[in-house]
Amino acid sequence: MSVRSADTLGEKAAIAGIGATEFSKDSGRSELKLAVEAVRAAVEDAGLTPADVDGMVTFTMDTSPEITVAQAAGIGELSFFSRIHYGGGAACATVQQAALAVASGVAEVVVCYRAFNERSGRRFGSGVQHREPSAEGAALGWNLPFGLLTPASWVAMAAQRYLHVYDLTTDVFGHVAVTDRRHAARNPAAYFYEKPIALADHAASRWIVEPLRLLDCCQETDGGQAVVVTSVERARDLPHPPAVIVAAAQGAGRGQEQMTSFYRDGPDGLNGLPEMGVVARQLWQTSGLRPADIDVGILYDHFTPFVLMQLEEFGFCGPGEGGGFVAEDRLALNTHGGQLGEAYLHGMNGIAEAVRQLRGTSVNQIPGAATSLVTAGTGVPTSGLILGADG
Repeated sequence: MSVRSADTLGEKAAIAGIGATEFSKDSGRSELKLAVEAVRAAVEDAGLTPADVDGMVTFTMDTSPEITVAQAAGIGELSFFSRIHYGGGAACATVQQAALAVASGVAEVVVCYRAFNERSGRRFGSGVQHREPSAEGAALGWNLPFGLLTPASWVAMAAQRYLHVYDLTTDVFGHVAVTDRRHAARNPAAYFYEKPIALADHAASRWIVEPLRLLDCCQETDGGQAVVVTSVERARDLPHPPAVIVAAAQGAGRGQEQMTSFYRDGPDGLNGLPEMGVVARQLWQTSGLRPADIDVGILYDHFTPFVLMQLEEFGFCGPGEGGGFVAEDRLALNTHGGQLGEAYLHGMNGIAEAVRQLRGTSVNQIPGAATSLVTAGTGVPTSGLILGADG
């Protein structure tokens, strides 16, 4: 895929298996064990064995390398292994990498995974504790000395600008939190199962970094999630209906930094998400679809304001209209509960939910769901998928 022309990857590969551990705040086991459990569960769900797997893809911020996970999971020879950078921005790109390997014949069965003790171990929400010098990290040097130390503080800058430009209040963020928690309340796998909230609860939650409240921020989770990618033809012979990869894309904007792109050119440089705009243009171009064709939206929700900006970048609504769009339930959004309600697995659990919707097995099933849009982390170079039902 190119930012200038459609690609030929679409409908060459499919997700055939999904698997996860339980989602908790204290797993009581190593990140390697979580990864292996999720990988084995996904392979079993696909009706395959570890011997069938010849490719692995994960994230750079991972303590369980592809080769080690393969060894511990009983997987044999690998012809493909890969890692994607930029934290949660990598989620959908892992599937893109797997699809590219399958479509080109480099591998036949590729497992994408993410596993961490993000609550009981390393806590990404605690911000920068130590960082080796790097060209990429230099941008943080302009912000850390002034107190912008955590992801919430970085996002708060964009959120404040968004509210100012469109003359909005923080209630617009609350609609995302309420929607996610409503779905999580019906999802037994969700950490916030049977715990819905109302707008008043959002407004009463404590400030983290104005204008972000506690209920605007995703949770921290221990757990693992994996998906299995193979050819559409092979997937058709496996136990579950294939979730066909209709389009896949990565995107980085001009002047892109990692969470601190505060000085980008243009009026929407701070109150928009240009990197997701790059992804959106590619997905629409390659798939031939438009917002009206999407049945389910699984949008990366580490912070509520960025969900609204994503809806606007994809053209579901106009600039500044995301809050009203969500309030009116115009799109089935984060039907698993999202990272605010189900679990924070850097977006991999969202991919699994998109697959369940196409299989017809979601706990919040949308009748006749045939297309799912999935996005990865925003504020960083990112990625996205459109998945479709076979045929």
